[in-house]
Order: sequence, then structure tokens, then C-alpha cells
Amino acid sequence: MSPQSNVVSGEGVSIHPMAVVSDGARIGKGTTIGPFSVIGPDVVIGCDCMIGSHVVIDGHTTLGDNNRIFQFASIGAPPQDLKYRGEPSRLSIGDGNIMREYVTLQPGTQGGGMVTSIGDNNLFMSTAHIAHDVRVGSGCVFANSAAIAGHVSIGNRVTVGGMVGVHQFVRIGDYAMIGAGAMVAKDVPPFAIAQGDRAGLAGINKIGLERGGFSDAQIAEARSVFRKLFLGAGTWQERLESVGTGESYGELVRLLIGFVRSSERGVCLMRSRGGDEG
Repeated sequence: MSPQSNVVSGEGVSIHPMAVVSDGARIGKGTTIGPFSVIGPDVVIGCDCMIGSHVVIDGHTTLGDNNRIFQFASIGAPPQDLKYRGEPSRLSIGDGNIMREYVTLQPGTQGGGMVTSIGDNNLFMSTAHIAHDVRVGSGCVFANSAAIAGHVSIGNRVTVGGMVGVHQFVRIGDYAMIGAGAMVAKDVPPFAIAQGDRAGLAGINKIGLERGGFSDAQIAEARSVFRKLFLGAGTWQERLESVGTGESYGELVRLLIGFVRSSERGVCLMRSRGGDEG
């Protein structure tokens, strides 16, 4: 039986004769699947996706439209969690993502909400790893060999450098940037730059905020409160109390203060009390 006859597909689907597509898989209009790729029976792939050669997509995995998956990627295989017992957990992927060579994206577990979710327009460079029960927003970049452990939450437009390791249950806020080689064990606030082992803050991600469309005035206000909170006088608790709840500030500052106040692991602090912080 040819692969095409095994699939409930949209119009214009192109499946290489050497690909293996299981009964029950659903493939959207305009999607192409390369040779030696394997698609599991519970997989749903949207329209206009490009699945390269030697790709495995398995489990209860759903991909949106216009995703590009390159050779040797493993999408939706059982998570690397000894507590996993074969429960039908899910991997949900949005639109416009790019997954390069040897990327691994894994579904959720019973202990983490049963789903790993990935938003839109993210770039996963080669050998990047997203573990079980992770939440990834949209517009993020994961450089080569970035390793994200289970239960991590990552916001929108986050940049994760090469060879970064992120500890279980850590949160990384919107517009944050993690420098190459960092080992992140505590929460990284929105629009902060973090680097080192164990990662500490090095300033604000001014370029990331500019690219995100924020005005000079918004960025200046964010920098001022960032300095007060992370470089000001007094104890951490005194500095946190000094900025209040953020109600009198703009969007970026409210985002920062809300994130910090909701942290359960504690947030990364400045690597140095001196120097330029972006």
C-alpha cells in the first residue's frame, strides 16, 4: 500500500514514496514529506508544512501551518522522564516554526499538565532540546544545543544562546536574552540579559525591546525601574517594596514587577552591582 493511500490528506500533499505515514495521520494541503520520514498514527500536520528526510513525528502531536522541519529531527517521541507511563499526553505546535537538524521536542506528562505547547514563528537551531511540559511562546530563538528541562515556561521573543541549560520549573520572561553557555537555575525577568554559571543578570535587552517596537520612553522607564530594583540600595525586599505593584507604570514595568512578584523559585540577580546594565 502506498503512503498516500494510508493518509487522510488535503489537496496537493506530496509524500515521498520512501516515507512511512501511518493510518490515521492527517496531513494538510500543500504539505511535503521527504524520504525515510516516519509519521505516527495520531499526528496532525497543518497546511504548507515542509517535513524533510529522516524526520520522525510521533505521539499525539499537532502542528499548525507553514512549519519547516529539517532532517533527523525527533518530534513528539516519549519524554525523557522516568515517571512517564505511556499516558496519551500531547505536543502542540503552532504556525511558522523552524526546527533544524536533530532538534528534539517532547510531549507532556501526567505530572505536568499533559501537554508541551509551542507558539508561532520560533526558530530551533540544530540539536536544541525542549523537554516535557514546557511552555514556549512565539518569536523565540533557541541556538544550537540549547537544552530546556521539563516544566520550564518561556515567554515571547526570547533568545536562548548556544549550549544553554535551563533547570526544571524555571520561568523566562518576554524579551529576555540568555547568553551562550549559561546555566539558568532561577527565573529570568522580562527583557533582562542573563549569563554565566549560575546565571546572573547583566542588564536589559535594549535591542530586543527596540525590535519589539517599544518606544525610547518606554525603554527608558523600564531601564530606570530595572536599575532601582536590581541595582538600588537596600535589601532585595526593600527594593521590591519600593517599586510597588507597578500600577503607576507602563506596560514593560508592569510586566517586570508582576513577573518578579509571582516568582516561586526566586529570580536571577545582578552578577555585579557595578558596570553598565544595557
